[in-house]
Amino acid sequence: MRFKRLFTRTFKLAACAAAGVFALSVAAEDALPPAIPEFSGLAKAKWSLGKYGRESAKDGRTFLTVTVPADSPDKSGMNCAETQVDLSKFRGESLCFMIRVRAKDVSTPRQSYNGVKFMLNYKDGDGREFWHHPSNLKGTFDWRETSFTVSVSDSAGKGRLQLGLQDSSGEVEFDLSTLRVFRLFPRVNQNYKVKYPKEVAETPVLRGVMSPHTFTDDDLRTLHDWNVKLVRAQITRDWGKSNTDRDLAEYDKWLNGKLDHLEDVFRRAEKYGIRFVIDLHSPPGGRGEDRNMTMFFDKKYADHFVNVWERIAKRFRGNPSVWAYDLVNEPFQTRPAKYDYWNIQRMAAEAVRRIDPDTPIMIESNDWDSAPTYSYLSPLAMDNVIYQVHMYAPGQFTHQFVHNAFGEQGSKADLIKYPGMIGSEKWDKEMIRKHLKPVRDFQLRHNARIYVGEFSAIAWAPGAADYIRDCIDVFEEYGWDWTYHAFREWDGWSVEHEGMPGRLSPSKGNDRKDALLEAFRRGAEK
Repeated sequence: MRFKRLFTRTFKLAACAAAGVFALSVAAEDALPPAIPEFSGLAKAKWSLGKYGRESAKDGRTFLTVTVPADSPDKSGMNCAETQVDLSKFRGESLCFMIRVRAKDVSTPRQSYNGVKFMLNYKDGDGREFWHHPSNLKGTFDWRETSFTVSVSDSAGKGRLQLGLQDSSGEVEFDLSTLRVFRLFPRVNQNYKVKYPKEVAETPVLRGVMSPHTFTDDDLRTLHDWNVKLVRAQITRDWGKSNTDRDLAEYDKWLNGKLDHLEDVFRRAEKYGIRFVIDLHSPPGGRGEDRNMTMFFDKKYADHFVNVWERIAKRFRGNPSVWAYDLVNEPFQTRPAKYDYWNIQRMAAEAVRRIDPDTPIMIESNDWDSAPTYSYLSPLAMDNVIYQVHMYAPGQFTHQFVHNAFGEQGSKADLIKYPGMIGSEKWDKEMIRKHLKPVRDFQLRHNARIYVGEFSAIAWAPGAADYIRDCIDVFEEYGWDWTYHAFREWDGWSVEHEGMPGRLSPSKGNDRKDALLEAFRRGAEK
């Protein structure tokens, strides 16, 4: 995980629970799941229009328009109409909010998540505040559907739905008659308890790192010297780019070269006792502009994804260096999809199991494999499955001044510190534990082995070593496997570098490296 933000549009889902799995529908492309009746009144709700909003009606439809003049002194602020939304009946669920919108001459905001605003904002019972919305909506465009998803907190109450502009001038119009809210991911297999073969169940906690893009012999020797037992080997390219990996013949040629390299690495690593997770970081079809994976919506890429895993399983079954198959890195789905993030992994897992009955399979959750989505993640009705989570919360701390992902303002001397108040919350080890609670609950409910595939804090973050140490303490307390992001991949995440943005240099030793090596050392002594 590097730069991750909510981007959205819309499509279709038809999935239902049947015989312990979701049954994929072959309904028309424009089919949608049924809208939730409790939200049907939003279109006709009483909207507080603000200074620049107005409502109108045409042909039986209701429209909400917000127009902010270019010379307005208010254009840098929030100029939205809003109404109240009651979330209390939907705690722990995943909801998709969708509406049609068009814009004219909306100026470019300072942050990509501003501009046209379609946002849900609420606080939960613990005082934590949440904002959910699409991004990159600006300029002039005709009617289009936009959407966002919400993992509703277990203590959510009332919130505000806001429509308008933020930090922008121009005009935006919403068709309130098209405002709908859907349940995205039905829960199934809620009583399923995962079973593991003896050799997996009795394997002690595995600790390690996320891999470089290619391995040298020095890399393997260094990892051995560090007491690393597990490496998540990423198969990746063009990270952060959109509309990649569409040419499947070219994709396969690239993939085969990466698999050839990994096979050689696995052979060389045997003498060091290092095991590997095969991580398909870049799936066929890549991601769209909204960061949703293309294969969720296009059968050609969905079929190829399953075929890729059949080929990987045939090639690596029985390989002693392979610990697990990590089916897809950080799925991201914000709108209804024909082959949703859960089903497409189920399909690939079933295909792998027909070829390789022994190697553990790893499943990742939605929204960049984030911990809150475990509140609605369903387990597969399959044994020997390990469930993976990534931990970068709070992003304002871990990703500060990484591609301006969180709209950083001011000087790079104004860095956010850990532990301490970050936004409206006090972040310390107890807050890390609270953030990971949905994963812990899933572990206990389903007897699941949990693996933290990525966690980190950027090299210049004050208190990064404390954050790494506190995360590891919680992982160890819960018996979770983990791999630090990342080893010799990018200097910003490297514990072999230190410095400030744009001024990183190799480091023989630093407190982040000390925290990581101390954990590897403790693990080797157990």
